[in-house]
Amino acid sequence: MDVRTLYYFITIAEELNITKAAEKLCMSQPPLSSQMKSLEEELDTILFVRGKRHLQLTESGKLLYRHAKEILSLVNKTAEEIRAMGKGISGKISIGLVEGSAPNIAAEWIETFIANYKNVEFSIIDGNSDELIQKLRSGLINLAVITSPCDNTLLNSFKVGQEKMTAFMSKNSPLASLPGTTIDLAMLKDLPLIIPSRESMNRMIYKWFKEAHIEPKIICKMDNYLDVAALSGRNIGISLFPKTSYILNPHIVAKEVVNPERYVEYLFVWLKNKPLSLLDEAFIDHVKSFIEGNK
Repeated sequence: MDVRTLYYFITIAEELNITKAAEKLCMSQPPLSSQMKSLEEELDTILFVRGKRHLQLTESGKLLYRHAKEILSLVNKTAEEIRAMGKGISGKISIGLVEGSAPNIAAEWIETFIANYKNVEFSIIDGNSDELIQKLRSGLINLAVITSPCDNTLLNSFKVGQEKMTAFMSKNSPLASLPGTTIDLAMLKDLPLIIPSRESMNRMIYKWFKEAHIEPKIICKMDNYLDVAALSGRNIGISLFPKTSYILNPHIVAKEVVNPERYVEYLFVWLKNKPLSLLDEAFIDHVKSFIEGNK
């Protein structure tokens, strides 16, 4: 069961036709059939149910297919890493950054990483957390910084920062004239609220109000910070967003939410069970070391 045989097996498993698989592999059918027969004998199992026109994978075949894909992926990744070691680390890192503090947080990592690896370039994509997670799943990016919470069954993650939740309100709001730069969560009772549209953020905000024995009055959900500023400035509602969401606007007053203080965490994430390049892993290690060194 060597690498070449596994590659042959994967091709047949995906084509489910010996003739088509042989054509794809640029080889004749008899030796390919012989390879599969030898593989079944070696594993003492039947991998395919042979029909008149098509093959079907047995349960043993399905198991081998899953593991064979993982093995070949690891082989290819290892070869890439060894070649990269000979040439020095180079290439492109594709990373998504959620609005808010993420760009400022990531800028320090990128600055120090590029200082060490001159042949590396970055492709940075903006978006809300849900959009970035979808881009991770589709393969458009390999790494991202999103706001918590996240699905730990889907993503590897570690915390890279946090930010105070803030209430943005019209300067004509009665709360805006109160002294100080903070506001109790309880003071938002019965007031129209604008919150992020991300479902996991919704659940977190509802949990905060539940802990304060308050039923929040949500009138709008959105993600674009310019829209948030426009609605808040018109006194349509009070917006609950991370502090850096504030855009300089003479019509808006910002007050941090307290009693208790509420924070949103920023998480560095990447997909589980998806092999990363040597470059991506080197950047993850760099970020971890940077975070640890700044504690």
